[in-house]
Amino acid sequence: MTLLAFDMGGTAIKYAVIEPDGTIVSKGKFKTPDTLETLMKQLQTTKNTYKSYTLTGIAFSCPGAVNNESGIIGGASAIPYIHDFPFRQLLEEHLGLPITLENDANCAALAETWLGVAKKANDILFIIVGSGIGGAVIKNGKIHAGAHLHGGEFGYMIMNDRLENLSDTGTAVNAASRIAKRKGLPSLSGIEAFQLKDAGDPVAIEEIDSMFCNLAKGIFNLQYVYDPELIVIGGGVSERADFLPAIQEQLDTLLQKITIAKVAPNLVSCEFGNDANLIGAVANFNQIHA
Repeated sequence: MTLLAFDMGGTAIKYAVIEPDGTIVSKGKFKTPDTLETLMKQLQTTKNTYKSYTLTGIAFSCPGAVNNESGIIGGASAIPYIHDFPFRQLLEEHLGLPITLENDANCAALAETWLGVAKKANDILFIIVGSGIGGAVIKNGKIHAGAHLHGGEFGYMIMNDRLENLSDTGTAVNAASRIAKRKGLPSLSGIEAFQLKDAGDPVAIEEIDSMFCNLAKGIFNLQYVYDPELIVIGGGVSERADFLPAIQEQLDTLLQKITIAKVAPNLVSCEFGNDANLIGAVANFNQIHA
C-alpha cells in the first residue's frame, strides 16, 4: 500500500512517496500557494509525477483543528483557505484517491509511536516547543483528539496569577523577548538568547532558567493528569544538547520539594525531524484504513 503524503506548512508543502513500512522512497517540496485553486493544481501535478507508482491513497498533515470524519479543518493557520469547509472531500474530488487528514502535531506524535522513540509505548504525551507550545495525546497507540479537537494544546495551561500560559512562559521566543526588553534591545531571537546565556549574561541565565522551570511545572502537571509511559519532546529548540537535561534538572528539584510525588516523568527527545509529519500522516492513514 504505497502512499503519497503531504505536510502542509505556511511556507512550504513537503511531500513524499512512502512504503507501508514507513520507508521514504522519494520526496520533495514546493512553495505554499496563495490560493486554494493553485494548491489543487500543484497537488495534482505532484501526484502525476509519481505515475510509475501504484498509489493507494494520499495522507495529509495539516495545521488547525482537523476533523477527518467531517473533512473540515477548524481553527486558523498560516494557510487560511483550507479552513471551515469540506476540505477532504474537495481533495478526493481532485486527486481521485482516498484521503486522510490529521493535525500536524498529532502526525509527529504518530510517527514516534509507529516507528520512533515511543514505538513500544501505548500511552504517551508529545510536546512540541516552538514559537508556542502544542502537542498530542496518544492513548492505546491512537490520537486522543478530545471533545473539541483541542487534545494536546498544552500551551494553554495557565501558569500564574497574571494568567500567562505555558506558551507565554515556556518558550525560547518569549524568553528572548523578555531578555530584550530588560536589556533595552530592539529584538532578540531564541538562538541569540541562548548565546547570551552561554556567554554568562545574568539576565539571559535568569530568563532561560525561568523558561525551563515553567516547562518542568507543565510537564509535572501533565504527568499527574494523564500518567503516560513517556513524554516525548520535539521542536527546533529541543535539538539543543542541553535542553532535556535542563528540564530534567528543574523536574528533579520539583520532585524533591513535592514529597508526595512518586512518579518521575520519563522524558525523551523525538527521533524524527523534518520527515516526522509525513511519516505520521501515513501512520494515520494506515490506522483509518486498517
